[in-house]
Amino acid sequence: MFATLSTRFKNFRIIGDVHGDINGFRHAVETDHFIIQLGDLVDYGPDSGAVMALMLQVQDEKRGIFLIGNHDRKLGLFLKGFRVRKDNILTRTLDQINQHPDKKLTDKILQALEKAPAWLIFKNFIFVHGGFHTRMLVEPPPANPLTPINALLSRTLYGETTNKTLANGYPIRRLNWVNHIPSGYTLYCGHDCRSTDGRPWIRKGYAGGTAVFMDTGAGKGGHLSWIDIPI
Repeated sequence: MFATLSTRFKNFRIIGDVHGDINGFRHAVETDHFIIQLGDLVDYGPDSGAVMALMLQVQDEKRGIFLIGNHDRKLGLFLKGFRVRKDNILTRTLDQINQHPDKKLTDKILQALEKAPAWLIFKNFIFVHGGFHTRMLVEPPPANPLTPINALLSRTLYGETTNKTLANGYPIRRLNWVNHIPSGYTLYCGHDCRSTDGRPWIRKGYAGGTAVFMDTGAGKGGHLSWIDIPI
């Protein structure tokens, strides 16, 4: 996939969780860099339908790709007819998609989600939505991330959790996986909004690798962040 990128692009633009923030996303994709969006395009924000349509346009123009996030996968499972928890967040997302002028958008979204990679490796860069496992360095991502989940796919989508929950019902997350990123590697992920100053949050692991957390709260009262890195 990355073999011919350097002939057309000089940089990657790494974009964090969008969560329906169409205004921020429009600004983020206005670039001559190759876009890698880290998942969770949908839910929470004002127009997940427009965000998905724009991401599909970027992919059609062969100037970017998105990874599957846990919110994207939940949407895909619902569109395939699987039973998922249909809360107000998902209902709003479906309404936004159905209100989009492209009446074939739902089918296009499902097709794209079925092909979205769960992780990508390029040179000494690792791209994933939720969390890392060393198996990612030697195994390809599943051909279809909407197939039954296993431990490795769960790690990529949700990171690492404990058996305890917060007051809002969400699981408490740990970052032990950062310590297994090999020396020399930099991992870019979303999912976990650790930032306290509006900028991506950086953590060094015990093995020498680095994790960059790109979620800065877009669609949830924060803003969308991106970082440009050379190919």
